[in-house]
Amino acid sequence: MSSPRLNTASLATLAKGTKVPGYDRAKVTPGIVHLGIGAFHRAHMAVYVDDLLGKDPSWGIVGASLRRPDTKEALEPQDGLYTIAVRDAEGTHPRVIGSILSVMDANTQREELLTLMADPAIRIVSLTVTEKGYCHDPATGELDQKHADIVHDLDNPTAPKSAPGMLVEALARRKAAGVAPFTVMSCDNLPSNGETAKRIVTAFAALRDAELREWIKSVAFPSTMVDRIVPSTADADRDEVAGLIGAEDAWPIMTEPFTQWVIEDHFPSGRPEFETVGAQLVEDVEPFELMKLRMLNGSHSTMAYAGYLGGYEYIAEVMGDAAYVKLIHDLMTEEAMPTLDMPGVDLEAYRDQLLERFANPALKHRTWQIAMDGSQKLPQRLLGTIRDRLKAGLGFKRLALGVAAWMRYVTGVAEDGGEIDVRDPLALKMHAIAADAGDDAEALFDGLVGLSEVFGADLAGNAEFRAVVVGHLESLFDEGARATVAKVAG
Repeated sequence: MSSPRLNTASLATLAKGTKVPGYDRAKVTPGIVHLGIGAFHRAHMAVYVDDLLGKDPSWGIVGASLRRPDTKEALEPQDGLYTIAVRDAEGTHPRVIGSILSVMDANTQREELLTLMADPAIRIVSLTVTEKGYCHDPATGELDQKHADIVHDLDNPTAPKSAPGMLVEALARRKAAGVAPFTVMSCDNLPSNGETAKRIVTAFAALRDAELREWIKSVAFPSTMVDRIVPSTADADRDEVAGLIGAEDAWPIMTEPFTQWVIEDHFPSGRPEFETVGAQLVEDVEPFELMKLRMLNGSHSTMAYAGYLGGYEYIAEVMGDAAYVKLIHDLMTEEAMPTLDMPGVDLEAYRDQLLERFANPALKHRTWQIAMDGSQKLPQRLLGTIRDRLKAGLGFKRLALGVAAWMRYVTGVAEDGGEIDVRDPLALKMHAIAADAGDDAEALFDGLVGLSEVFGADLAGNAEFRAVVVGHLESLFDEGARATVAKVAG
């Protein structure tokens, strides 16, 4: 006999040892709308909120998918419930999360979503829409006014598609109704993500209405730093979770034990007591954010591109290769850490903790998954650190290998001649550049570095940057990823 579906009715029948919400969900009301209700949010912020709803039930979450209805379709029959499965060396530990009250599909429920965002009960609108969801130029951080969704939203301001358009229309409705603005809280991996969100939203508002732009200046945009590794969920994971909890969960979330959340404490409309459930409330999140982007994310991207090219499917497999481990250890120690100014923070301990997390064999984190949308990630994860190293007259050969491996990866041709499924907003542009360049490393570099939305104007003309990256590229073409990593690691 098949297991029942996870939902409110089946909660009481779940297998012994499954942790379930310890509060009455019927008493929980929405206080947060979250745009971009993907796996990362459900492994991170939704768990923190679940921890505090017993104390204050007015902070329930209504999620919204801006692109695809798959999360809504998975969670709606489950009354918003889902399992978070934490994997460590001892096994998999399931917990059912109840903080998400419902999920909306913005494509079919746009008006309903905007009405809710304009409701005074909603005091926070949070985002995990990924780097590309900000409709900005990753190299400058400015709004891309030519972005198709921005063009659409300016022509159709009351029926927006983009996250900036949604935020501005909801704020416009609150202004018109005399309702105080909500706080906008970005949880995306962007430098100064709150400042980025503010810059994008105010720029979009200015294009709509100068008076609205002035009013939006009063909106709070606290920056945050979120950290938890969340692999994509596979069918085998669903089967494992069903066996553990005794119910079918269409979209469980698999993750690691580690979780960190650093938040700037700027919430004029009120906030949950996040500090009581393990979050760090600080005046300035930027140092923590930079630490994560440069040490964790920069390492992750380097491992993803160089690891995928080397034939490794999972990050834990990459960490089974001593040359890759040394490369990443030294990238963090010799090149990333010296660019960070964090008195009182033990960066060596953080590095060692990262290396341990990367090596977790229970966490099936695909190199291909991390490699997605590299054109949006490279500026924050690797290029900013390289710029700081160049400015200081210091070397950056390991960081440059990450860039070269990305360039080799986006050609779409694997080392064995097979096809790489490159998922990136600039994939078509990059494919054309790679087709023209063939296996000519200099031509490939010159073509890709000309993408100003990735590299800006400075790096394209920097002779040192060109020499180091082209040298790695030639090695990747001639000798392959594993040999190149071993040579650079030394």
